[in-house]
Amino acid sequence: MNTQSISTPSPIAFAQFTDPVKAVDHLIHIFDHNAGFLQARFKDLLAGTVPQERIRAHYPELRLTTTSHAAIDSRLSYGHVSGPGDYSTTVTRPDLFRSYLIEQIGLLIRNYNTPVGIGTSDQPLPLHFAFPNGMNVDGALSDFLDRPLRDVFDAPDIGNMDDAIVNGEYEATDGAPLPLAPFTAPRVDYSLHRLQHYTATQAEHFQKFVLFTNYQFYVDAFCERARKLMADGGQGYKAFVEPGNRITHAGDKEPSEGTPLDRLPQMPAYHLKVDKHMGITLINIGVGPSNAKTITDHVAVLRPHAWLMLGHCAGLRKTQQLGDYVLAHGYVREDHVLDADLPNWVPIPPLAEVQVALEQAVAEVTGYSGYELKSIMRTGTVATIDNRNWELRDEREPVRRFSQSRAVALDMESATIAANGFRFRVPYGTLLCVSDKPLHGELKLPGMASDFYRQQVNQHLDIGLLALRKMSEMPGERLHSRKLRSFSETAFQ
Repeated sequence: MNTQSISTPSPIAFAQFTDPVKAVDHLIHIFDHNAGFLQARFKDLLAGTVPQERIRAHYPELRLTTTSHAAIDSRLSYGHVSGPGDYSTTVTRPDLFRSYLIEQIGLLIRNYNTPVGIGTSDQPLPLHFAFPNGMNVDGALSDFLDRPLRDVFDAPDIGNMDDAIVNGEYEATDGAPLPLAPFTAPRVDYSLHRLQHYTATQAEHFQKFVLFTNYQFYVDAFCERARKLMADGGQGYKAFVEPGNRITHAGDKEPSEGTPLDRLPQMPAYHLKVDKHMGITLINIGVGPSNAKTITDHVAVLRPHAWLMLGHCAGLRKTQQLGDYVLAHGYVREDHVLDADLPNWVPIPPLAEVQVALEQAVAEVTGYSGYELKSIMRTGTVATIDNRNWELRDEREPVRRFSQSRAVALDMESATIAANGFRFRVPYGTLLCVSDKPLHGELKLPGMASDFYRQQVNQHLDIGLLALRKMSEMPGERLHSRKLRSFSETAFQ
């Protein structure tokens, strides 16, 4: 029987670390060493050197073993495991996740007074993921390769990219270590590449505080502010990044890097950058729960500190006026895109820190406070549906459900974004603006919409940006609520 030989990079032995910085440096060394090996061998192939053996490299791995039931400081919602045992996770792009990994590993070392192990896993690193910023490796091949690429290099395997861990469905085999992190390295790599595809910006530009919107008006207003900030010296922001990785640095009036795009991607992203990714990312997700789920599935691997939905909604109460705000504190989930991952019977609770930041931001921007704030903002349940033209059905059935749920507003994205935030342990919130009242004869017509948008978009965006700035000033242990964690969780946030 013929067996194909395997060529691998020179081995790097497991090492123990009590310094999180040195541990992450070693993770970076292993990943760069192994990815560089694949890149070099693929370059040789393109130059005409066809390997007869299989080419393989592996992801780095992080391990922790603890034998103690000793109590640890559980005020923080992450940084601790559920009990004694062996734990591990594969790691990709440790350069991108450097500050995140230093924090997570530092908590483990401190809480358990034990070193962590860093070495090479047995999980193959696909060739496609060895190129961090993407490369069409199949398209780059010449016709001289006489067998499929996956016969020479490992290719992405969707069997290694599921969400069993983060969904709480993971079952470890006997003797296998338990997961340390909510996502495996292949799952993270998959999302990093999909983010670039959907948003036309590289993963390293994404910031820890994210705004989702479904209207181009908000994007235009955000870009106008960002460009003025850059022209005026940045005022704390270092750069503004647009699709095509077009970068305008603080002090500049025009982008100095990147390539203008012939057309925008499906969900373009824009980034106001500061150190340690603590700035603001805005993504235009378009319309509908499918887009909302798709983009949050991928943004989640970046472990943001918070994401907010800023969009428009149908006001369901007669007392509401066009332009009023709705601060969601509950959701009716009729979007259906998450039914298989997060059952509808799971409640999506409001998060106090996010709710307070949003309410304070509304008060400061509008000038209303206390009881007067109720004249322009309702706090209540938002219903999210997957049928934009629900009005064309017999209204009695959906209207009855809206009434029974006490919903005050209706949209197509908010519950999806909040539910995926709950699912991925990412703090979430929703502030909507009433743009029509279909139950009361005020439909979203072109003329009405234009007047409404001109008056309200700038104020609404100001509120969202201020709320995120308030959250960015909070200590991490306050923002990452224990409400988002179950009784058996991974140590990593």
